[in-house]
Amino acid sequence: MSLRIGIDIGGTFTDLVAIAADGSLRTHKTPSTPADYSIGIDTGLRALLHGDEVAAVLHATTVGSNTILQGVGARTALITTRGFRDVLEIRDLRMPRLYDMGWTKPPPLVERALRLEVAEKTRPDGGIAAALDPASVAAAIRRLIAERVESVAICLLHSYANPRHEQVVAAALRAALPGVAISVSHEILPEIKEYPRTSTTVVNAYIQPALRAYLTALNARLKDNGIFAGLQLMQSNGGLTSAPLAAEFPARIVESGPAAGVVGGAVLARRLDLKRLVTLDMGGTTAKAGLVENGEVLRAEAMEVGAGVMAGARLLVGAGYMLKLPAIDLAEVGAGGGSICALDAAGAPKVGPASAGADPGPVCYQRGGTASTITDCNLALGYLDPAGLAGGTLALDRDAAWAAIETQLARPLNLGVEQAAHGMLQLASATMMRAIRAVSVERGRDVREFTMLAFGGNGPLFAAGIAAELGIAEVIVPPMPGLFSAFGLLLADTEHHATRSLRMRLDAPDRGLLDGAIVSLRDSAENRLEQEGFPPDRRAFALSALARYVGQSSELSVSLPEGLDVAAALPEAFAEEHARTYGFRAPTGEPVELIALSIIGRGLPDTPRLPDRIPPVAAPVPEGRHAWFPGTGWTYTPVLDRAALARGPWVGPVIVQEYDATCLVPPGAGVRLDGFGNIVISR
Repeated sequence: MSLRIGIDIGGTFTDLVAIAADGSLRTHKTPSTPADYSIGIDTGLRALLHGDEVAAVLHATTVGSNTILQGVGARTALITTRGFRDVLEIRDLRMPRLYDMGWTKPPPLVERALRLEVAEKTRPDGGIAAALDPASVAAAIRRLIAERVESVAICLLHSYANPRHEQVVAAALRAALPGVAISVSHEILPEIKEYPRTSTTVVNAYIQPALRAYLTALNARLKDNGIFAGLQLMQSNGGLTSAPLAAEFPARIVESGPAAGVVGGAVLARRLDLKRLVTLDMGGTTAKAGLVENGEVLRAEAMEVGAGVMAGARLLVGAGYMLKLPAIDLAEVGAGGGSICALDAAGAPKVGPASAGADPGPVCYQRGGTASTITDCNLALGYLDPAGLAGGTLALDRDAAWAAIETQLARPLNLGVEQAAHGMLQLASATMMRAIRAVSVERGRDVREFTMLAFGGNGPLFAAGIAAELGIAEVIVPPMPGLFSAFGLLLADTEHHATRSLRMRLDAPDRGLLDGAIVSLRDSAENRLEQEGFPPDRRAFALSALARYVGQSSELSVSLPEGLDVAAALPEAFAEEHARTYGFRAPTGEPVELIALSIIGRGLPDTPRLPDRIPPVAAPVPEGRHAWFPGTGWTYTPVLDRAALARGPWVGPVIVQEYDATCLVPPGAGVRLDGFGNIVISR
């Protein structure tokens, strides 16, 4: 039987989902192995496969982001135009804490001694103001050899308009430094604005050796398991790319892990005809929120990496490293099953962002963890099965969890264990609500008009309570919720994104230049998809523009349906997006300025990837157990598997227990199983 396999690595578990040509599914969940994530993948593959043929392996990885967060990237140098070596230090003057005079910028990924200058200058229109000085290039190369750098980023002034000087420098470096990774800005981000372009190129260079080593090790593991199918990686923008392209442009896959679940949510929203969907993905370390509108994910034009937790007022950026690449618009907070519950120096309770992770894990895992976590609180209140997670493969010690909460939280707060544990769960919920508001209210959307899709190993435990607080009427928990990000990989399309800077006022457009740019972008996407083996009838394209009112310093991305006269249609489309995002639009006639054009080329599958229905799986579960709820205290609560919900509808309290996740239906909420196999919770 031929299988397509999706593999998602989380902070606690590594998830694998395989789908066969007939739509049948196999799943496996195994603890992550942070020291070498490919070991966990190897363990999962050996449990999942039984001599089957594998047609494709689709993977979401956190290697890129972890390399930045842990500060273990390559010894990296930067080659830039004379006078611009400190762009990484100056940044864009954004402050994440406006009134904190003690805040310091994160250290540049390239130390100043390795930021080398060459003599040259290209003008914004592509003209050459000063020719490239070969002697300065030779001097830089000698320095790089002496310093034994592992990776080099090249970012010369205005190379997006004319890349000739960058091409010459790159060729010289590749000849003189064989084996050293070379990242060139006009290949990675051919756009205006020096800091975003420099930062993005440097991030690519910093993580490239680690990502290449990881992919090499992973490919070896796959071959050891008899898998020779092409490996594809999830990009931050929600599309798949080949492993060789991911190794060349690792900056594109930095946030690949969180993207897969939102992509799966978009496909499911189209199947269920849901126009507005907010996704809540809560795993072992973090929780992520995203939006889906009209079956399409919302994308941001840039993101910050290594800024810690992204939440709340996301307009106050500057704490991390800028990546000016399209990415699914996500807000991420440090609230997961492994998030540590503690008291701060003033004795106030707090949750996360510190996490017990997979090793040692929560106290109840009995692996040496000593700090109370969200999982310990859920177990103590009866929401989780003491017999264990993942079908009983990971046993839980409820007594140890109870004792830790009592000692570390309840006694210092002069509360009962139940009140202390529930209070910590409320704090975690409040943190996740900040993330949901960040992708909805901050984007001009009323979250009460959305349906919530909850997944991840812990999302279904919190979803109903969070939805009630936010005024969301309905929660959907998809099949395999704890493995949904891995399943989302199986639903994603191959995508290629191309961008071109094109600054032009639309009240006096150069139509020839504009049309030529659109044709060039389309041809670039066509060529990529042709190389991937997609025939013309299985290619789709989506054009968008970055635009702003003349005089503004920031832009908005505007989608442009094919066939439109861009110069004529963009001003009104931009004004509508401006009104939706910011609540107002300028008077009619206010000139709009085009900044850049982007295109997404999608390779479409020959058959639908989403099965018509995913039958619920019957599983052995206890008949019920006592669980604690505010207002009612300890209450005997029925425990069902997903298949048993078909006998409903039911009214909470109900616990739905599955191999990969547990869903909590609070008292008074209704719950049923829909025709696709989703759990639907309604107020």
